[in-house]
Amino acid sequence: MHSNSTATYMSREAIQLQQSADDHGPAFGNAAPEKGKIAPPKSGGLDGHALFSVINHPHDVTSLAIPELEAVASEVRRMIISTVSANGGHLAPSLGVVDLTLALLNIFNPEKDRLVWDVGHQAYAYKILTGRRESFHTLRTMGGISGFPRMAESPFDHFGVGHSSTSISAALGMAIARDLAGQDHSVAAIIGDGSMTAGLAYEGLNQAGDLGVGMTVVLNDNEMSISRNVGALSSFLSRKLSKRWVQRFKQQMETWMRQVPRFGDDLANYARLSESSLKSFFTPGMIFEAFKFNYIGPINGHNMQDMVNIFRQVKELDGPVLVHVLTTKGKGYVPAEKNPTYFHGVGCFVPETGESKKISGCLPPYTDVFGRTLVDLAEQNPKIVAITAAMPEGTGLNFFADTFPDRFFDVGICEQHAVTMAAGLASQGFHPVVAVYSTFLQRSYDQVVHDVCLQNLPVTICLDRAGLVGEDGATHHGAFDISYLRHIPNLLFMAPKDEGELQQMLATALNHNGPSAIRYPRGVGIGAKYQDTLHPLPLGQGELLRAGEDALIIALGSRVYPSLEAAEETVLETGKSVAVFNARFIKPLPAEQLLELASRYERIIIVEENVVAGGFGSAVLELLAAENMFNGQRIKLMGIPDAFVEHGPQRLLRKQLGLDKLGIKKALSELFA
Repeated sequence: MHSNSTATYMSREAIQLQQSADDHGPAFGNAAPEKGKIAPPKSGGLDGHALFSVINHPHDVTSLAIPELEAVASEVRRMIISTVSANGGHLAPSLGVVDLTLALLNIFNPEKDRLVWDVGHQAYAYKILTGRRESFHTLRTMGGISGFPRMAESPFDHFGVGHSSTSISAALGMAIARDLAGQDHSVAAIIGDGSMTAGLAYEGLNQAGDLGVGMTVVLNDNEMSISRNVGALSSFLSRKLSKRWVQRFKQQMETWMRQVPRFGDDLANYARLSESSLKSFFTPGMIFEAFKFNYIGPINGHNMQDMVNIFRQVKELDGPVLVHVLTTKGKGYVPAEKNPTYFHGVGCFVPETGESKKISGCLPPYTDVFGRTLVDLAEQNPKIVAITAAMPEGTGLNFFADTFPDRFFDVGICEQHAVTMAAGLASQGFHPVVAVYSTFLQRSYDQVVHDVCLQNLPVTICLDRAGLVGEDGATHHGAFDISYLRHIPNLLFMAPKDEGELQQMLATALNHNGPSAIRYPRGVGIGAKYQDTLHPLPLGQGELLRAGEDALIIALGSRVYPSLEAAEETVLETGKSVAVFNARFIKPLPAEQLLELASRYERIIIVEENVVAGGFGSAVLELLAAENMFNGQRIKLMGIPDAFVEHGPQRLLRKQLGLDKLGIKKALSELFA
């Protein structure tokens, strides 16, 4: 049954007008409440900071009155800004959902109820308010709390997330489990409008609506545009048509109409159709109603009273419910409100101004080198097109988008669609480049196999953030791409040692009439000079960078230069001469060179920044085994172990795993022992 609703619904434009008066002053904007605007709290007159300081458990939020919740929201925002300015992280999304988080915790009990955050980078306020306030300063630091919800970190993190659009399906599974176990708690998924571009979200909606399972989906909408008139009317209809007395009146009227002789059923069906058509035409919830969800909204995601009222009523409803909440990304911090894209995921910055703390004159990252090189190559070849899955800046394709807007396609958070769409383009004579983070390409494995490689189509996949990415942790490390791609027939697969080699490999891939992939790390390289003239590399050919007599290091990608440094220091410290071979190609392997080198060395190290299981080193061993080249050599594989690696700075993670210069030197000394 629908419950009473006393909240005031507003269009996005009306909400923005309401907030516009606050968007002035210092960088913190409206983060602090005006004096005199907060009623004396139940806790005996404590101010916002004092209230915040005693919140150590979600129960402490449940007992707060609306003015107290609003005061605490300001303090939560200040903590998020302070911590992210020092540690980096996802600022704008988290600031936008502070009020929403407090409203949810005021009504839902995470000790019993299940709250599933989609993506997870919006969960900073949730972490603070569920017992992690004192440790929040360790966010994304080595040994500190994760930047994403993790079941192992807290009993209040009900599902681990990092990739998007999983929350509805996970929450549905939890709701079904609850019903099968005869339990009575609530289940809610909190999902952003960006995540609603992915097909997985709609697969979850479709199943939930079909089953009629009792669950709530909170749609956090911080980008969708709703016109003033349409929004106002849709809000009115959503509010009025959800009132309890309206539901009772409808039922009574339907019963009465069906009793009319001859025409009763027709009258009732016409009335039902008219109501449905009117509501569907004027509300943004048409699609959700089609999935058999009870749609409520849109509501102002920064009006605490409205949200608390709605969530209290939602808990009484049967069946699946979707609450549409409008929020402002970066709310309460003016620089983030003005530039939410930049502050979505940001490094360290000065909190008073929002200015980056990056060192001036630093090297361009691999991402920028890739983006600019692709533009150079596309100027010569009009058949090159570029595709991203909602990350033009993150992948460097913003340069391409600015230069060739008609040849650039952002498909949203739809990696599977991106790859198959690229295959379609390639089948018609174009050469698409799909730029994606390594960890996100995992979602498109079947499309890479079936739609691209099986048909041998010229699609180039550029895997940014391959290897250890740092502070985003286990969900984002690109630790598996060599293992899940190298065994696919027809695929050309490369890894550059530096920025210049990345440029050459991109030219090689775009000159190749078949599928190709390039993996490269997050961050900067050695500062190799930008090459204006590019020539394709000979396929399956590596390079011997350093001669040596006593041992051989076969290195790939980001581990080539640490291997060179290790070899040079080893000869200085021990007199042992170590050769270093840059493999360049994962597929096809530089087989002839590898076989010739393996025949000359008794001590061999193979080092990569991928899991050892099924990785590049495994490919080399397979080659040696196939050619009966094992003659008592001592061979050591170095890479990421068979475990999920936690978050921390790339430098420290590589040191911890023995994948830096010192670790490679240690491995050499063990071989010489």
